Amino acid sequence: MRVDLFDFDLPQDRIALRPVRPRDAARMLVVRGGEAPFEDRGVLDLPDLLEPGDVLVFNDTRVIPAQLEGRRAGGEAKIGATLHKRIDLRRWQAFIRNAKRVKEGDQLVFGGGVTAIAETRHADGSITLMFEGEEPVEVLLDRAGTMPLPPYIAGKRGVDAQDLEDYQTMFAAEDGAVAAPTASLHFTDRLVEPLDARGIGREMLTLHVGAGTFLPVKADDTDDHAMHSEFGRISAETAERLNAARAAGGRIIAVGTTSLRLLESAASEDGFVQEFAADTDIFITPGYKFKVVDGLMTNFHLPKSTLVMLVSALMGRERMMAAYDHAIENRYRFYSYGDSSLLLP
Repeated sequence: MRVDLFDFDLPQDRIALRPVRPRDAARMLVVRGGEAPFEDRGVLDLPDLLEPGDVLVFNDTRVIPAQLEGRRAGGEAKIGATLHKRIDLRRWQAFIRNAKRVKEGDQLVFGGGVTAIAETRHADGSITLMFEGEEPVEVLLDRAGTMPLPPYIAGKRGVDAQDLEDYQTMFAAEDGAVAAPTASLHFTDRLVEPLDARGIGREMLTLHVGAGTFLPVKADDTDDHAMHSEFGRISAETAERLNAARAAGGRIIAVGTTSLRLLESAASEDGFVQEFAADTDIFITPGYKFKVVDGLMTNFHLPKSTLVMLVSALMGRERMMAAYDHAIENRYRFYSYGDSSLLLP
């Protein structure tokens, strides 16, 4: 499909630079299948919009301080590195700012005495960095790294101490993400308690979101776009509970596109969630047949992004373009720190 079919005009003042306070006070646009009218609700209405036996599936990845600033050893050229995907205990694949100044074998010097060797340059422009020393890389990143806010926020203001809290979900447990699973940022104890009381289930999976999630689609046709792979994991026990919930008539509601992509990656052709521990580069566009996901809670996404294509696959392109027009007209807040939507095909 043509990528420009997923374009729309978004006023700059609709881009949220901070989340609402408290975070569960965000608005939520409910989009149902067919021609049902759009519903302007709030995130706190979620328990009333779901049914007992439904299951919300969250991504429990935790954002790491994956943004590094430094220079090439022996030179003055400043470079920036955004870690993208872990390769092993000491190596990370990273996107490099000012990458033309970096050659394979160069030592890069970051803050706090942290150094890394530039190893392999990949076809997508990223470079493998091998961190030097004996300390765990996590310790080095805590010393030298900062929170990697999305470029549409970081380009307008600096990262500060408040982001350390705001850009982490209440479910964050497994270190490894470069971007937060932002649909879960709206959840608080005040929201979770009535969900539990109504008999709505809660399951966790892990998908370590990479920096590729921020990259624009440069191709003119979706067939020519290559997704970056990310590591995901679903335990056998979680898969068993999800299958049992569906067998009992419950719906599987993914909280965030990362949860949805991993669930569909782990799904068998006959609609069962399977144990999963591998990379996934699934690219969901209109025409895709969903196997296990029955609904999605997600924020509002960038024009022409893979995530707009994903929600269009779930609800239909014309339906989602109309929903986005409604959201813009009614001043919903967009992107990572913005408002939410509940999509029920």
